[in-house]
Parts: sequence; structure tokens; C-alpha cells
Amino acid sequence: MNRLTADTFRTSNDKFVPYIMSCDPSYEASIEIALALQEAGVDAIEWGVPFSDPLADGPVIQEAGERARASGGSLSKAVEGIKEARRRGLTLPVVLFTYVNPVLSIGNDRLVDQMKDADIDGLIIPDLPFEESRDLRELCGSADISLISLIAPSSKHRMKKICELGDGFLYFVTSLGVTGTREHFSDELENTLQEVTSYSNVPVLAGFGISTRDHVRFFQTVADGVIVGSALVRFIAEREKELSSPIKKENALSEIKQFVQQLIS
Repeated sequence: MNRLTADTFRTSNDKFVPYIMSCDPSYEASIEIALALQEAGVDAIEWGVPFSDPLADGPVIQEAGERARASGGSLSKAVEGIKEARRRGLTLPVVLFTYVNPVLSIGNDRLVDQMKDADIDGLIIPDLPFEESRDLRELCGSADISLISLIAPSSKHRMKKICELGDGFLYFVTSLGVTGTREHFSDELENTLQEVTSYSNVPVLAGFGISTRDHVRFFQTVADGVIVGSALVRFIAEREKELSSPIKKENALSEIKQFVQQLIS
């Protein structure tokens, strides 16, 4: 069952979806962080795959990817981590975030088979053009996996078409460029978001640069929810040593949980 299309996700208010990097700072730690996020009350988890050339990622997530690759992270390892997290009790929707090249290296069919076996609900590939996504979209659809589209303020000429094919949710990119924390957003965002939500039959979640409780509150009033990445990934990075310590790990996980709960509250 695809949890993104279930009523428990679709109809929930003020959705909050955190992004974490698989295998950062280690394979085991990322699984434990995912379980802590579930305890914190998030609505889904975006599970990043480390990649050597992450075009959509800012410096914080790039550094997380480097740490993850150094600890053995890869696309296959990321999928394996979700499968293990499921075995340990992760019941939330999980969306895999990766890039075209890692997918090409193992092939669409094999990736979708692995995702289905790991009980993954959605897939985001930011450098896969919408116009070239049909084959993978159909393959994911046959496996009950949502191929999630990104839509940016600059997508106006094809906005309606992207919205009509929305599956799981639409990822609204709040600013052009790469991910990373920001202080200000364009004044036109609210109008653009209203237009997107009027076309869409699935929830619209805003992401890129959302890093404070005020940001979360604002975007939850104009969208169906938010995605928070860099702020959380930085918070995790600051506790890298503690997460590797059997003595200090539980306290670090508790701090991560509290950080997210403060953003949600």
C-alpha cells in the first residue's frame, strides 16, 4: 500500500516532512534518526541518497553526502536502510530522493523492484525533466510508487500539466537555485502557490530554504505542508560524534527529536 495516497497522509493538516541523508553520519545512525523523527510526529520522511554531483543541493547537504559516501552510502545502501527501518517499526511514508545517474547505473526496473521490496512509497529525482519522466512514471505507477514532481515559480508555462499528473504530493520549490537555509522569500510565492493548489489534486508541499518555525508556520498557511532539509541536516552534523558514541547517542537522538518538535509546534 502506498502511504502517500492513503487518507491518513492526504487529509492530514499542516504536513511536516523532514529530509535526512542516508548513511549520515553512518548507516545505523540514519536508521535511528528516522525512527526518532517518527516519534517526533512528522508526517513522512524524505530519504536522501549520497551522490558525487548533487546539482540541487546546497553546501550543507553536499557535505552530508560526502560524509555518507565516506561511510559506504549509495543508492542500494539507502534502499537497504529503509528496508531495515521498516523491520524496526518505521510506518511513515518514505520518499527516496536521488539523481538520474545513480538510477541509470542500476536501471529503472531494478530500482523499482528494490523500492517495492523495501516498501518505499515515493521517489523524487530533481534532475529528471518532467517531459522525460513518462516511462519511469508508468513503471512506478505499476508498482504503486509515486513519482513526485517538482514545480518551481518559473514553471508557469507547464504548471497545469505538471499538476494534473501529480502523484503522492507536489514538491513546490520556494526559490530558484539549490537547497539551503534562507531568511527571505519572494513576495510572489503566495500567489503562485495558490495557483498551484488550485490545479492540483494532491497535496502541495513547499521546500528549499525553510529553516525556522516562522517559515514553517507561514508556508503551512499557503500550502498543504513543508519539507525541511538543510536546517535539520546541519543539526544532525553538529552531533556527528555523539551519534557515534554508545554513551551519548540517545541524548543526541533526543535533541534531534526536540529540534523537530519545536519546528512543528
